[in-house]
Amino acid sequence: MNARNRELANLVAVGALTALGFASVYIARQDVISAGSISYALIFLGLYVCASFAARLAVPWADPYLLPLAGLLTAVGLTEIYRLGPSEAFRQGFWIVIGVAAFSATLLALRRDFRVLESYKYLFGLSAIGLLILPALPHFGTTINGARLWVRLGPLQFQPGELAKIALIVFLAGYLREKREVLAQGRLKDLGPLLLIWGAAMLVLLETSDLGSALLYFGIFLAMTYVGTGRALYVGAGLALFAAGATAVYRWGPSRVHQRVDAWLNPFHYVHTIAYQTVSRRPMDHVLMFPPDEARSRPRERFAGAWIPREARFSRAADA
Repeated sequence: MNARNRELANLVAVGALTALGFASVYIARQDVISAGSISYALIFLGLYVCASFAARLAVPWADPYLLPLAGLLTAVGLTEIYRLGPSEAFRQGFWIVIGVAAFSATLLALRRDFRVLESYKYLFGLSAIGLLILPALPHFGTTINGARLWVRLGPLQFQPGELAKIALIVFLAGYLREKREVLAQGRLKDLGPLLLIWGAAMLVLLETSDLGSALLYFGIFLAMTYVGTGRALYVGAGLALFAAGATAVYRWGPSRVHQRVDAWLNPFHYVHTIAYQTVSRRPMDHVLMFPPDEARSRPRERFAGAWIPREARFSRAADA
């Protein structure tokens, strides 16, 4: 079986899991089995099969697992959104169609020579910084839940940081391919542009309080540097710098960082505010939080799909 056929087989498996996920949510909502959930899964599968055929035409020897993994992650996210609100899932599905169409168009446009992007690697790097700065500009950025990530342009609201990830990855790929030999030799001067673009991205992300994306960018940077140079020294040095920087930010950085760490360590203390999602995603507190004997003796109440101690339950009367 060649690479593209393996990709297609994996996509069929993803489609089956998607159908199972939608059916489970539908049964939980309606107590019946509906053919609608199968229809949604078939549409989802057909969309990614079209993307697979575009890959078959443009990059026949590409990795056969990346597209199915992307489809699986998309299916999980779409199923979760469908559980929260079917109308929101349909809106998200519209953007999935646009994303897959853009993916296929990009493959077909660059099918002759994708390395043409290397000529614009510095432009991609600077564009990534510009996109990350965009939410911090007056009249453009919108603060939601303490983080300034969104940009509103008329009726459209989006996170430019998602586009910045693609631009930064293209820059890193182009630069590391060009400088991989000298970087493997450990010449510090060749690390300058790399560290400059990455450091500017980290500063912008910290300024906008996008801590999750900062961690993600750092992981991408370390992984691609290791793949490009093959030197574990860079990974070790990066992890050491991360540990030192994380400690410094926790002690002397923005209060939001301290609150997030505390909410992760003591989620029930922040159950009404920033730890709501953390608590609601723990369906078995007797397994995750308490020994079995103690869990059976503690009174519990249902809260947003998760069992939590009754004393931590949201109470409007107590807040009043």
